[in-house]
Amino acid sequence: MAKDKNIIVGLDIGTTKICCVIAESGSDGLDIIGIGSHTSLGLRKGVVVNIDATVEAIKSAVEEAETMAGIEIESVYVGIAGGHIKGINSHGIIAIKGGEVTQQDVDRVIEAAKAVNIPMDREVIHVIPQEFVVDEQDGILKPVGMNGVRLEAKVHIITGAVTSAQNIVRSVNRAGLEVNDIVVEQLAASEATLDFDEKELGVGLIDMGGGTCDIAMFLNSAIKSTSVVALGGANITNDIAIGLRTPNHEAEKIKRMYGCATTAMVPENEMIEVPGVGGREPRQLSRRVLADIIEPRVAEIFMLIKREIELSGLIDKIASGIVITGGTSIMDGMPEIAEAVFDLPVRRASPQGVSGLTDLVDSPLYATVVGLVLHGVKDKEAGTRKPLSGRRLFDKILDRMKEWVSDFF
Repeated sequence: MAKDKNIIVGLDIGTTKICCVIAESGSDGLDIIGIGSHTSLGLRKGVVVNIDATVEAIKSAVEEAETMAGIEIESVYVGIAGGHIKGINSHGIIAIKGGEVTQQDVDRVIEAAKAVNIPMDREVIHVIPQEFVVDEQDGILKPVGMNGVRLEAKVHIITGAVTSAQNIVRSVNRAGLEVNDIVVEQLAASEATLDFDEKELGVGLIDMGGGTCDIAMFLNSAIKSTSVVALGGANITNDIAIGLRTPNHEAEKIKRMYGCATTAMVPENEMIEVPGVGGREPRQLSRRVLADIIEPRVAEIFMLIKREIELSGLIDKIASGIVITGGTSIMDGMPEIAEAVFDLPVRRASPQGVSGLTDLVDSPLYATVVGLVLHGVKDKEAGTRKPLSGRRLFDKILDRMKEWVSDFF
């Protein structure tokens, strides 16, 4: 955020792109006033592998957004992804003091639900209440003010590797910005793409990025499961580069211009030009050859996602079907092949719930970063937290080590 408290900034640090969105909150809602993006070269499968390259890309994206908005920013809400992200469900029980549920009771029961064994090298990123139970009456979303003697909480806990989170925070800090909060990317995307009815009936969200596909399952207005498949658009690009014998950057262009995930949707006589390698002449190929390379990889990705959803036990409970978003979902034929794999209705979603420069963010590509600013609005309404820093994350690791030592000595 800038010094103006109404300014909220989202920073999506992805495998293939880094995107920054500046928004201004007011009585009429959230207005997008600036957007910037830059090619990401310092990440692999959502994890920072080159801090210097990541810092430069962050600076470029932020400067572009600042120029468009005409302001300077100081802090951001950052998305985090990667195969290290894990989600578990937990349960806590406490006795209600005084017979009436207070906010202190709610805080205590959530703390009780958080008391699970987590490896020393992992950190809790989110603790999301699913529902509360007061004296065996379940399905309660807001228990404060209710009478009872026993309060239970069912929560979803999302954890990530401390070092991965620390490297993201350090990269942002070195770019001259503070981190207000780290948000798991599928949660951010859900803020911008899912409506209340879908979450109530049951829906699966798939955020299809360059390095990973991030999955979030909702039922009865609560998140029930999160998981990650470590495959994405970069794998499709690599297949095209090998199959068509063309450089990787040219394969990416071909994918974006002519890619189709369903071979049956491509006309038989349509041709494309494929650049050669090492100064060789470009050649003409049928677009169906390209689709024949893409379709098996996309089908494999969706099959792996389906297996993750089946493991969650929610495959038969998501009455609203599947929502796909993210840059990789833009490709023609994606909803059709997803419907064939999942045997469920599938829609492709762009971000909603914002105004201003909506024409610039009206694409699944920007679902996560718009979701980050929407999360920022909720976070500000709930009470601003202290910005994260590399030192605070180090202190968390140290505290975890002290706890581990005290358990054994």
